[in-house]
Amino acid sequence: MIPLLITAALANPQLNDPDRDYALELTAEVGLLAPVSHKIQFGSDGDYLDYVKDGGQDNLFAFFRPTAAFHWKRQVFTVLWQPLNLDSTVVLDEDLRVDDLTFAAGDPIDLRYGFSFWRLSWGHRLLDRDQAEVTVGLGLQIRNATIGFTQSDGSQSEFNRDIGPVPLLELEWRRQFDDGFFFEAEVDGFYAPIKYLNGRGVDVIGAIADVQLRAGVDLMEPTQAFLGLRYIGGGAEGTGTPDGTGDGFTRNWLHFLTLSVGFRVR
Repeated sequence: MIPLLITAALANPQLNDPDRDYALELTAEVGLLAPVSHKIQFGSDGDYLDYVKDGGQDNLFAFFRPTAAFHWKRQVFTVLWQPLNLDSTVVLDEDLRVDDLTFAAGDPIDLRYGFSFWRLSWGHRLLDRDQAEVTVGLGLQIRNATIGFTQSDGSQSEFNRDIGPVPLLELEWRRQFDDGFFFEAEVDGFYAPIKYLNGRGVDVIGAIADVQLRAGVDLMEPTQAFLGLRYIGGGAEGTGTPDGTGDGFTRNWLHFLTLSVGFRVR
């Protein structure tokens, strides 16, 4: 997508008419994701797996995020897609119990942690100046989770899948300088200690935080480039509807960092 943004900018150097009340903004980020801490448990009697220490996530993974935003006066409507798939194969030092299945130590096991999501959001610019902006808003994130454990010989497997909405609060800040450099900060998050607020019909504690700091520069009009440092964290804990062989209990908490290069056409 990044080459497409650059090509679009070169082909149409005036993407948006400054005399119009509305404008389109396209952004793409590519970089690396590092799991700092990630633990998961399925089933009340299941083991609490440390993905980083024992599950092959002591590595760097590819990170990519495309975003499109529509600006109308002081309103901003944004849609983004965040693919998030971490696959690994390990030989466990100890037996691993997932729900009612036990994976024996010493045998290779394939682990899949897929937690991609889509996000729709609306924001209102409280501060709207040429060199400074502050935007607050609401978002709705749709999670599309597939978490799997498979014996490498195919003898047994356990998968947990979940699709659901997650409401978010949003805050964005931007500071532009005369020399073309800019700094930005973006915070999306929510904490849901009760049912229905976390997209489930049961009492499961859920939390999410998506925070990024960006430093960038204006390139050839209307293209910008930036370097971003992002934190993605959160998880859930509690007993929900069983989706597998266990009793429905889940404990899943993660802390990821990403370093990315981004390009924006606006």
